[in-house]
Parts: sequence; structure tokens; C-alpha cells
Amino acid sequence: MNTDVAIPFLDLVTPHVELEEELTALFRRVLHTAGFIGGPMVENFEAAFAEFCDVRHSIAVNSGTDALRFAIMASGVQAGDVVLTVPHTFIATTEAISQARAIPEFVDVDEQTYNMSTVMLQRYLEKKCVRDKAGKLVSLRSGRPVTAIVPVHLYGQVADMDRILELAEEYGLIVIEDACQAHGAEYFSKKHNRWFKAGSMGKAAAFSFYPGKNLGACGEAGAITTNDAAMAEKTKMLRDHGQSRKYYHAIEGYNGRLDALQAGILHVKLGHLKAWNEARRERAAEYNRLLSKCDAVSFPWEPNWSRGVYHLYVIRTNDREGLMQHLKEAGIGTGIHYPVPLHLQRAYVSLNYSAGDFPVTESAAAEIVSLPMYPQLTREQQEKVAAEVIAFATSRTEESPAGAESLISVGRSAS
Repeated sequence: MNTDVAIPFLDLVTPHVELEEELTALFRRVLHTAGFIGGPMVENFEAAFAEFCDVRHSIAVNSGTDALRFAIMASGVQAGDVVLTVPHTFIATTEAISQARAIPEFVDVDEQTYNMSTVMLQRYLEKKCVRDKAGKLVSLRSGRPVTAIVPVHLYGQVADMDRILELAEEYGLIVIEDACQAHGAEYFSKKHNRWFKAGSMGKAAAFSFYPGKNLGACGEAGAITTNDAAMAEKTKMLRDHGQSRKYYHAIEGYNGRLDALQAGILHVKLGHLKAWNEARRERAAEYNRLLSKCDAVSFPWEPNWSRGVYHLYVIRTNDREGLMQHLKEAGIGTGIHYPVPLHLQRAYVSLNYSAGDFPVTESAAAEIVSLPMYPQLTREQQEKVAAEVIAFATSRTEESPAGAESLISVGRSAS
């Protein structure tokens, strides 16, 4: 969060001040009941969030990372299995896979949505895997069984779930959604001819309630969603030391419980999430309108099968440092999500990937810039941001007219 600029990248103060009385009353209630761990506040939030996501079960945990880790562990993925995901995401995605003792392998992202490319997923399954004598799908890279896919609904945009689920069914794979940036996002399934909420389509899904998320706690928090009762029970045990009931441990688990105070805060905020998401969509549409005045800018691409919730509004430029410095000097905060692809991180040297392995991800990682995006962003602020982006593009075009067309692009056009 930028607090030293006129237009911060993220404003976490205003929404909490707006809800101050309600949140303060909640804190007093926790103090007076000493209900710090578990209990009605957690259960009530779980029920409300399950209803919001159109699922049968929601299991509150202490972080989005734990949510994904427990979901993977409870889904049937075994130690040493390969789990497919994307290299263009926060490291928590792959941490959860590794900490579940599985092996992450990558599929490149789509040029337009930045989510998992279904073309590359199909190519991986067809060209980089074989069937062993028992008929199990095995990765040629690691020689290990491939058992699951973790598509990431990045920036609040839902991945192409129809095709991902179709391929998963064809190859016998589990699908676990990383919905940590997609609270309330929706996907239109042509197969079922209806809209689905993010987090309701895979065997399970993981959500993060880190403070900067569309639905954020005042600390760490997360949740698993699922329609599978057995999955729900297993994740409940995993979060609470493997207990089936107090002091009876069916398995060895973890301390991954959500504080009651955070659950209460999330329940209060959940009542505002639909309006906040709609405000984000309105802010995105306004950015699109304002930036349309610049010939060097194209809009973020939102497919007709997705209703994104714009956790982030990401543009691209071949002079990222120049643009960010220009905006900083104009009092505008920015962010980069994410500058180094996971396959090139030092933490994953052992996976033996190299530069050039995932060209779409690498190109995006070198050019992306996140502009201020939050429900309380005003039209005047947006006009200022857009004007400065256009001013930067114009100045660069005047310096180098030949590079005008590629100077800045917002996502990729749908042509």
C-alpha cells in the first residue's frame, strides 16, 4: 500500500474507516465472549461464504496458502505426484503444491487472459506425458504420475474452466481452483448453459483473504470451498491437528485454524462484497474508456464467458520502469504482479527450467504494470491516472514514432 502518494496503488484505510463502528462492535463482542478460536463466528462465516460461492461447504483456515495446501492433500494427490499449474502467479500457488509433497510442473499462460492456456495444457498432456503399464499418466520431465491441475484465476479473471475440466476428465485428473484473487468472479459454462461462481467448479478451491484481496481480513485468513462432503471433512481435520473430535486424532494434521475475530470481520465485509466487485467492474470500464483516447493503448480482454472482478487492473509497456517512474513523479502508486516467473525463481532451480521455456509468461512478466484499482477510487483519480499514462505514451511516441504501436498495450486485443 502506497501511503505517501496522492493516488495510492491500494487504499485499505477508507473501507475500514467506513465500517469502523461495525468492526469495533464486533471486536468488543469477541472480547466479552472470549470466543477467539472456532465457534459461531467461524461457522456463520463459513455458511455465508459457501452460499456466496454457490457451494455446499466452506472451510475457514488461516491463510490462502493453507487453503490450497489442504485442498491438494485432501483431494487424493499423493507425495511425489505432479500437479500442473502456471508459472505466472504468486509463489503461494507452488508453495502449496510443494508443501503437500507434490511436484509442480508448469503450463504457459494465454496471451489474452494471463490464465492457463488450454492449448498449452492439451499440448503438455499429449506431448509431455505417457501412459505407464498400469495406464497412469506420467510426466516425461520427472517420470512421476500426473494427478492434478491447479488453474489460477489471476487478477480476478476466471480461467477457461469448461476446457480445463474436459481435459481433466479425459486424462483422469483432479482440478483444484486457485481462486485467491477471484472472490465473486463468474464463468459461463457452455456445457451447462449457465453461470458458475469461481470456486464452485473444481473438486475444491482455495481462497485467500489477505487484507488487499477483494474480500480481505484484518490479518491472514483463507478458505476452502467444495461440494464434496468427504473433502470438507478431511480439510477440517487437516486444519485442526487431525482431530475428528477433541483429542481424537484420526490423522496427523496442522494448526491451520482461522481466528474467530477474522471470521467475524470477513462476515461483515462479505455483505458489501457484491457492491465492491461491481464498483471494481465500473472502475475497469472507466479506465477502458479513458485509455481508449490513446492510440497506443488497447483494453484488457474480458472473454464473453467471464465476469471478472478486477482484483488488479494490469497494463503492459515495453518501458515499465519509465512508466512507473513517470507515474511516481505524478503522485500515482503502481505495482508489478509478478516480475519474475516462478520457473525462473531461485527457489525452483531444482525443477530445471530455463529462460525461454514459457515465452508468454516471460514476455508478460517483463512488461506488466498494475494501476490503482479499488472500489473507493474516484473518477477524478482515474482521470489523473489515465492522463498520465497517455502523457507518458505521447512523450515516448514523439521521441520514437516507430515504436508508438508497441509502446503500451493493455492486455491483448481479442482479434
